[in-house]
Amino acid sequence: MHVLVMTVVHNPEDARILHRQIRALVDAGHEVTYAASYTAHGVVPRPWVNGVDLPRAAQRKRVAAVLAARRLFKKMRDKVDLVLIHDPELLFAVWGIRNRPPIVWDVHEDTPATLSLKPWLPAPLRPPVRFLARMLEGTAERHMHLLLAETAYAGRFKHAHLIVPNETWVPDSVTPPGDDRVVYLGWLSRARGVLEAIEVAKLLQPYRVVVELIGYADPQSRPLLNQAVTDGLLEWRDFMPNDEALKRLDGALAGLSLLHDEPNYRHSMPTKIIEYMAHGIPVITTPSPRAVELVERYDSGVVVPWEDPKAVAQAVVTLRDDVRERRAQGARGYAAARANHHWPNSAKRFVSQLESWAGVKP
Repeated sequence: MHVLVMTVVHNPEDARILHRQIRALVDAGHEVTYAASYTAHGVVPRPWVNGVDLPRAAQRKRVAAVLAARRLFKKMRDKVDLVLIHDPELLFAVWGIRNRPPIVWDVHEDTPATLSLKPWLPAPLRPPVRFLARMLEGTAERHMHLLLAETAYAGRFKHAHLIVPNETWVPDSVTPPGDDRVVYLGWLSRARGVLEAIEVAKLLQPYRVVVELIGYADPQSRPLLNQAVTDGLLEWRDFMPNDEALKRLDGALAGLSLLHDEPNYRHSMPTKIIEYMAHGIPVITTPSPRAVELVERYDSGVVVPWEDPKAVAQAVVTLRDDVRERRAQGARGYAAARANHHWPNSAKRFVSQLESWAGVKP
């Protein structure tokens, strides 16, 4: 089976797209052409995919990327067995074209709910754009196949669709959590707690605990983080490929998830929490419902109030001073991740479903 995978929004090294789904397809013996914004992100295609460069869709500049993706789709529609798209923008790149292969849209997030997190979209335009997004979702459901990243997304659609959760690769063994470094892995923005992370770093300086942030920062957060690094408050490693970034979790004291109380986060599972558990470190999280459910079920971390850096810092210091509890939380989280959230457990269902839609025998 030859699959065309396209994204113009996500980094080509996106964990879900490249390190889980595409890797699963390649491991199953399928050919993948991966079209993404390599040049715009300064990324080189992995040798195990056929890389095609596309423009990047960012803020209000999206039309050129969609048109380029549409041209590529027209060019390759007779050469592939299935097309997998990862951005709602790309619905416009594939619609209205005849004699096309099966199209699959991987729904990563609650698109209408994310509009409140986009500062480049004027507030008066958000209600009509939210309405348009709902219409697009309904049309997509009628004309293509859907995959959902969260069980909670199912309520937005009329029919049942395969859930492909944001799980992770869980290593065979892990390093026990240390006592001098806390980490954050993921996108950095104000809604994801970048201001709180900077304040936590200040509060932890007397305790000689370093805050290490790993991930791409939005334009509003980058100056703040650059200044924090200049001031010696924290370490920021910017975006790293997922397989490299995960190695930085090993031996940390704890992993931070400082999401604000936003609509898009209320029913989504922060993937970083599963990644922290998978690497055997305690989780410190704000009380988004799915995060609380996971951490409390497995007793794998600490829940702190919304936007409360002092509570976060206190949780870090408490874990630092209690090596037995720190290691116990890490061990419980690791065991739960290995048993219930190991990506290979879902990878087979994902590949099998795409093979079925493409009409290809495994």
